[in-house]
Amino acid sequence: MKKQLIRLIKPIIERLPRLAMTCRYLRDSWQIQKEPKPTPMGFKFVGNQSMQNGQFEPEETQIVQSIVSKVDVVINIGANIGYYCCIALSQKKNVIAFEPINLNLRYLLRNIKANNWESKIEVYSMALSNKVGVIEIYGGGTGASLLKGWAGNPEQHVTLVPCSTLDTVLGTRFQNKKCFFIVDIEGAELLMLKGAFSIVERDLKPIWLMEISISEHQPKGIIINPNLLATFQLFWDRGYEAWTADKECRIVQSDEIKKIVASNKDTLNTHNFLFIEKGKEREYLYS
Repeated sequence: MKKQLIRLIKPIIERLPRLAMTCRYLRDSWQIQKEPKPTPMGFKFVGNQSMQNGQFEPEETQIVQSIVSKVDVVINIGANIGYYCCIALSQKKNVIAFEPINLNLRYLLRNIKANNWESKIEVYSMALSNKVGVIEIYGGGTGASLLKGWAGNPEQHVTLVPCSTLDTVLGTRFQNKKCFFIVDIEGAELLMLKGAFSIVERDLKPIWLMEISISEHQPKGIIINPNLLATFQLFWDRGYEAWTADKECRIVQSDEIKKIVASNKDTLNTHNFLFIEKGKEREYLYS
């Protein structure tokens, strides 16, 4: 009966953006009070059942666990509720998290405290872009984006958040450390990278795991991500190779990306990619 009632009411609520926002906020505020549960990864967690059960993005999780073990610092951009932060902290790594959405941040902090890691992480409540100041972010929760119209987020569901650039926040910190950047920022990857040139170009190049949607979640009228080639090219021009972050873990070449853009047909079948300094793939993917 309860599920049937929800199915009947949900379409009505979703037509009223402000009411929908209020309902989601109340629902999530109630869920955040639940007791964090032990996970198979050895830490406590609240906020997502598949994360608690160890079933969340299993291929990506395995890749993250493997690479984290080989680096010194993990920087999670779009940290959401802290799943990958907790994986890195459980391996006793230095962790920096960026998360601009207040609700996500509340979950993240609760998960950090549940494991007594309050002094083991730096948390920045801001978006990362190509400028310093204040910026609009659309939607909430997992799908919030700096891009208007992303994933069908209503334009009325907009929030002002502080923003900065990665170069400004990190500067020369960790330049002699092996750094692993985990990026999930819903279409704003190129904006962030344009504010991170000094870090991308470091002599000791970081490893990047980045979610880049090819055709999913694009604003209305857009078939293929208009920043797709520019995002990959930024890395290629600076001595990186691109790899799919899936069980196939294959190299991605420029010709394939150009063909996708020209044909409007996605041949990659994934939205998770690794960018690793050319010639270093064996150190991180196969050792």
